Amino acid sequence: MPLFTADDEPTREDRVNVRRASDGALLIEFSGTWRIGRAMPSFAQVEDELSAAPPPRAVKLQARELREWDSSLLIFVTRIEELARGHRVAVERSGLPPGLTRLLEMAEMVPERSDARPAAAPRSWLARVGLAAVELGKGGADFLDFLGQLALAMINLARGRARFRAADLLEVIQQTGADALPIVSLISYLVGIILAFMGAVQLQQFGAAIYVADLVGIGIVREMGAMMTAIIMAGRTGAAFAARLGTMKVTQEIDAFTTMGISPMEFLVLPRVIALILMMPLLCLYSDLLGIMGGATIGAGMLNISFSTYWRETIYAVSFGDLAGGLFKATVYGVLIAYAGCLRGFQCGNSSSAVGDAATAAVVTAIVMIVSACGLFALLFNILGI
Repeated sequence: MPLFTADDEPTREDRVNVRRASDGALLIEFSGTWRIGRAMPSFAQVEDELSAAPPPRAVKLQARELREWDSSLLIFVTRIEELARGHRVAVERSGLPPGLTRLLEMAEMVPERSDARPAAAPRSWLARVGLAAVELGKGGADFLDFLGQLALAMINLARGRARFRAADLLEVIQQTGADALPIVSLISYLVGIILAFMGAVQLQQFGAAIYVADLVGIGIVREMGAMMTAIIMAGRTGAAFAARLGTMKVTQEIDAFTTMGISPMEFLVLPRVIALILMMPLLCLYSDLLGIMGGATIGAGMLNISFSTYWRETIYAVSFGDLAGGLFKATVYGVLIAYAGCLRGFQCGNSSSAVGDAATAAVVTAIVMIVSACGLFALLFNILGI
């Protein structure tokens, strides 16, 4: 009778029939089309027949009505032969296509290693918690180790002994500065519009529409300008750093630097850290300006506030301490982005797929660090009264 999983319909496609022959052998007939995209038939009846008493004399495989097949049939036949060997029943392949028979013989020429399939022993919840703690501790150790190496590289830079090319620094500055202006412009302008619109809807109810300028100015300059710029750069530049360094790790270029006596930390990481330290305050300042312009657009178009009035109110509301605090935050965020991107790039595996994983991990790590730093800054500035 045909065997199918619950997701398939019993048609002639992808079919296998199992029955007892008159000579006591178990006859398994394959027919139709076998493709990997289709669900695999069930092995339940084959196992039942092999476990029945009396057991079959042999297992005969037939494929007279087989039309098309690929490796899915090979996997199915291999599984049947494993079940038959487990019940000490011989298998006859004379009815299979010659190509399938040759593939099975080639697979048997190289015996499977005894440790190729490790035993998947179920772990208790305590073991899983322990393994997670070990992995967390290892990640923390790697984090601190990379931080120490970066600190030593910065000390060498202060002493004038760091080795990297000025051309590489200028290239990274262009990539993290001028090339990032379009996306920073768009996001900052839209954030300013959104803040102004939300504030206008509420403040209009009290006749205090002019204070939209205060809301947008303080919000953008103190927090949102630096944070939004940092998140944009984390997704754009942090991922690019991780992908670039991860590719170099896969192609063993980083190992080549070490072999030649050149510190990868100085040659590859320092230019990226310096570039973001220099560019993030400038991008933040530019983002603040675009955000205020977005708020002014709502003020002029929705609240009938002139640009000059809006600008004077913004200057009155925003202090130099607000501006300096935002630029300081942007600088710290730049260091965190460069650190996360370079760290994940150096931790990249040795396969092409690992490069994508490293880029994803860099973005996640950078955003988590940025948000955590933002919370710490808010607490610290509140304590200091800034």
